[in-house]
Amino acid sequence: MPEVPPALEPGRAEPELVSDRPCGRGIGLAAGGVVLAVGIVYANSLSAPFVFDDLNSVAQNPTIRHLWPLSEVLVPPASSGLAGRPLANLSFALNYALGGEAVWTYHAVNFVLHALAALVLMGVVHRTLLRLGWRERWGAVALPLAWTVALLWAVHPLQTEAVTYISQRTEVLMGFFYLLTLYGFIRGAESPAPRRWWALAIGACWLGAASKEVIVTAPVMVLLYDRTLVAGTWGEIRRKRWGFYLGLAGSWLLLGWLMRDLPARHVGFGQGVSSWAYALNQCRVIGQYLRLAVWPDPLVFDYGSALLPITAMTVVWASLLGLILVVTGVALAKRKAIGLVGAWVLLTLAPTSSVVPIVLQPMAEHRMYLPLAGVVLLVGLGLQVALGRRATLMTLGLAVGLGMLTVRRNEIYRSELALWTESVAQRPDNARAQTNLGTALARAGRVDEACAHFAVVVTLAPNDAGARYNLANSLLELNRPAEALVHAERAVRLEPGFVEGHSVLGGALMMLDRLDEAQTQFELALHLDPNYRLARQNLARIQAYRFKLLRH
Repeated sequence: MPEVPPALEPGRAEPELVSDRPCGRGIGLAAGGVVLAVGIVYANSLSAPFVFDDLNSVAQNPTIRHLWPLSEVLVPPASSGLAGRPLANLSFALNYALGGEAVWTYHAVNFVLHALAALVLMGVVHRTLLRLGWRERWGAVALPLAWTVALLWAVHPLQTEAVTYISQRTEVLMGFFYLLTLYGFIRGAESPAPRRWWALAIGACWLGAASKEVIVTAPVMVLLYDRTLVAGTWGEIRRKRWGFYLGLAGSWLLLGWLMRDLPARHVGFGQGVSSWAYALNQCRVIGQYLRLAVWPDPLVFDYGSALLPITAMTVVWASLLGLILVVTGVALAKRKAIGLVGAWVLLTLAPTSSVVPIVLQPMAEHRMYLPLAGVVLLVGLGLQVALGRRATLMTLGLAVGLGMLTVRRNEIYRSELALWTESVAQRPDNARAQTNLGTALARAGRVDEACAHFAVVVTLAPNDAGARYNLANSLLELNRPAEALVHAERAVRLEPGFVEGHSVLGGALMMLDRLDEAQTQFELALHLDPNYRLARQNLARIQAYRFKLLRH
């Protein structure tokens, strides 16, 4: 990498590099190419239905059914993936106001946001490559190289979970504002009147805080960029931009307030997983992420909640990550740009892949949405150094290949059944995937197949009352009440306040003609939930049956 340009004189803005900047037409064509590529590879996602968390976040979310009062729209349901993310919830409310429940409109907004994020990424890379001290080496290829990075990042199949999975709009929205925060700073550093650009950066950072928690590292990333490529010294930053960084850091106050219910989301300390165990697990997870960035196969929608076992590979990846940390730290200390690339990957992964346990989902592909940009940048730089002008042609070939994989990956989202079938095939020991596949099969009327998957879940999680209930319920539908009884009884022993458990136990007893015991279970269910209609209907059936017997 070239030497970092010297810091500017205090009070002087960096001059515009007009001579090295391509005309607006060139930039427009590059931007249009990125947008067109996104449209092509995600066109087949428009018909994908709501799946999994989309139900709580969108389809069954009452707070997006209106735009006023705004105080309700900005308080998403605590049980949804939008909890503590009011801007994402507002975006869904606007979506609903414009398109109702038409699912394609939600997909369309997701990939429009993704395209915008890719354009901002192109702007960040382009302007970085044109900084003073770099133009001699990179000036002539700055736009093609920035286009390369944005294009490969935009069409990479690892991005499908963030873009095609509607409820992960939180990731895309946050990613857009994260990139816009950095872009606003860069433009301000180049401008003789920086305040409007820095106001944009601060505003974007605050909006990102209202979208998803990963934005917490954005002020640190901007600070490292500033020290490495702009100011040169901490003292210079403190003298010239302390107010700007105070504005960025203010977003942490908003984040802190929005994260006050974090334990309820099964995130944080005291959730049954130690920080040390989670950190060791994440060493292997990050290794998986990096492998998928280079070779995106196989991709998995749901990796489950189990931590990866500690093996020799854990030690290997922990050592490698330690080395990356050291190299990144040394490079940053010496103001080498390669340190910024390492910092970008590590910082954007840190909120989810460090010491704060995320109990229900230790690994998820959408978390590579922003970190992938750092990996792709290294690939783009490597191709440029190795191939020169031929790098653009190689990039087009890579983009076509990655785009085809993305189109194929989007097909998995065509139905819940296809999605969960694929997840179970990749992770058969994932109880959540097995449960959701069983549920999808039951909805499709394939109860015997659903029953087999629910039986697997009981084997994987024998003390899960919900798993026992699902199996008992499917056994009743197959007219096997004696087997259902065993699992229903276990369900209510495990969770005495389980309304549905008492109801299915009552159903098994009723089918076995043990009506008094069945009546007791239905009454217990109604005691726990007076509005539970199924229990009331079954009580009425028992009474009608007894009345019929009396008449005869």
